[in-house]
Formats: sequence, structure tokens, C-alpha cells
Amino acid sequence: MNRFLAIVEREMRKFFRSPVLMIMSMMLPIVQLVILGHALGGHVKGARVAVVDEDHGPQAVRVHEALTAVGVNVATFTTVPYADEKQAREDVRTGKVDAAVIIPPQYSHRVYAKNGPRIGLVVDNTDQIVSGAIESEMQSLVDALNQPDVPKRVFTDIALRIVEIYPYVEYMKYLLAGSIALAMYISVMIGGGMLYIDDKARGVHEGYLVTPISKLELVMGLNAAGAIKAVLSGICLTVIGSLMAGLGTIFHPDAVLNLLLLILGTSIAFNGMMFLMMVRVDDPLVPRAMFGVLNTLLFFPSGAISPISQFPKWLQKIAFVDPFTYAIHGFKSILLKDGGFVSIQTDLLFLFAFGIGTLLIATPLFKRTL
Repeated sequence: MNRFLAIVEREMRKFFRSPVLMIMSMMLPIVQLVILGHALGGHVKGARVAVVDEDHGPQAVRVHEALTAVGVNVATFTTVPYADEKQAREDVRTGKVDAAVIIPPQYSHRVYAKNGPRIGLVVDNTDQIVSGAIESEMQSLVDALNQPDVPKRVFTDIALRIVEIYPYVEYMKYLLAGSIALAMYISVMIGGGMLYIDDKARGVHEGYLVTPISKLELVMGLNAAGAIKAVLSGICLTVIGSLMAGLGTIFHPDAVLNLLLLILGTSIAFNGMMFLMMVRVDDPLVPRAMFGVLNTLLFFPSGAISPISQFPKWLQKIAFVDPFTYAIHGFKSILLKDGGFVSIQTDLLFLFAFGIGTLLIATPLFKRTL
């Protein structure tokens, strides 16, 4: 046990002597949380919509009023008057405006005659987010125009009543779970994978093995130190990120205990996975080259950025065996939903089993080079 603790102490001393390394291992997740949290997931505002009125009747005036109301209230788009439909279509195509509303001739007459009145909407569908927001607002506008002037005394239409269980979740809060997992992954990659290969290349591990330290003690000591580094990063990002996102979950004792279990399980899973991938690698450049590939392969299919249900089947299979998936699901269950231990027990089971399993597979693969 003393030899094991000596290895852990040496690794942690080396880690704490490099404060820049500690800071940089957390800078990317924090920057990502701030930038992506504010850049994605918000409501579209300020889009430019051209309006071509070829009717100029009283019903066209109602359309203009409704469009103006959208610009004043939700501000999804502002309207720009156009006299020529062809020019409006061309400006949508070239990106000068985001969409064009066409009020055709005889529109008011068709409304009064109940003869299938239509309003045209030309959108630039290369940007699905902006075009989808404009289409949604226009559909709501058309539904409002279809309402009768005199309300029905007896409502016979089917209505949908939506009940939201949780308050509005900003995208920054949604992204927090992924940022915590990413910080722990970077800590394991830098403080575990890269330093592990560098020490191996300098012969540090061979120096350990000429002492009474056994191979098992060396492996367990290196992995314990790597797990401690990941736990520290996870705790720091959980506290900092929660405060930045305005989440008060970290002040609830039960939630704190569940978060600590998740952080521990995630650190063991990530460290075991990294040790398995690096145990037979000798070139110090390999983990640096693998960093971007592993980040893309593990982080993005995990549901950190967008839900797994929208992925194709082959990508969902990757997510199924990805430890990031279970870590992020667990962090979301506690931070956003306050789901308690029941909501994360499957995630914890996978993370601990994955970490211990990969470590047991990797330990026999560790070998001396001299």
C-alpha cells in the first residue's frame, strides 16, 4: 500500500506543479459552455422578411398588421416592403433577406368568398433553423387569421394543452452536463494519456519496476492518480458551470452526493478507457494526434449537443457503448431534473463496470520495454 500511495503522490505532485496544465484542461469546456451556450439554442430574432402586397385590400391590411405584431412582440423577424415578387425571390436566393411573404392579387376577394385564399412564403431552406422559425411564426399567424371574427359560444374543436414539468431550460444549462464530462475527459487525456506516454518514453516506468514496486501496483497507482485528477476537474467544472448557468442544484446535499458518485464513476470510466488505448503506445505524438479524433467520436454522439433520438441508427449504436452518453445523461438527470439516485443508477452501473472492465483488460497488456 505504501508503494502504491508513493506512485499516486508522485503523480499528483507533478500535476500540481503545473498550474497552467490544470487551468488549460478546464479552459476548453468553460469557453465552450460560454460560447456555445449563448450561440446555440436561443430564439431566432431579427430575421429580415420581404413583403410583396399584390392585393392592397382590407384583408391584406390584416396580414400587414399581424406581421408587424410579430416584429414588435417576439421579434422573430422584421418586415421589408417590396413592390416586385421576382426581386423578392432573388433577394431571398442571394441572402439579402431571409424569406419573402407574397400576398397574391384577389386575396381579399377570396377571403370574403371563402374560395381558398393563400399567402405565399418563400424561404431559404439552406438554413433550417432560421427558415423553421419563420415558418412556425407564419403558421401561427395564419392560424390567428383563420379565427372567426365572432367567437363560437360552444367550442367543438379539439385543443391541445401542454404541461411543462420543468421551468424553461436555457441551452447553457442543457450544455453544462457535456462541459463537465468534456473537462474530465481532457483532464484524463492530458494528465493521464499524454503524461503516461511521456513518462514511458523517458523510462520513468522502467525506473519504477527496478524497485520492489510490482507491475500491478504501478498500474493501479497510475490509474488512481489519473482518476483523482479527473475528479478534481469534474468538481471544479460542476461548481463553476452551475454558478454560471444559474443552477442551484449544487446547494442540495442529496444532489451533491449523487453528483460526486457520477463524477467518480465517470473518472474511473474515462481513465480505464484511456489506459486501455494507451497501454501499448510508445510514441508521444500518438495521443496528441488522437485527441481530436476521440473528442469527435466520443463527445458529439453522446447527446451533449443534440438528442440521441435524432441520430441515424449507426450513430445511435456508437452512443450506446460510449461512456460519455451515460455520464451526460446522469449529469442532466441531477442538474436539470433533480431526479435523485433512481434516475442515475443505470448510468452509474455502466460507468463503474466500463471503467473496471477496461482496467482489467489493460493491466495484462502493460509490459516492460527493457
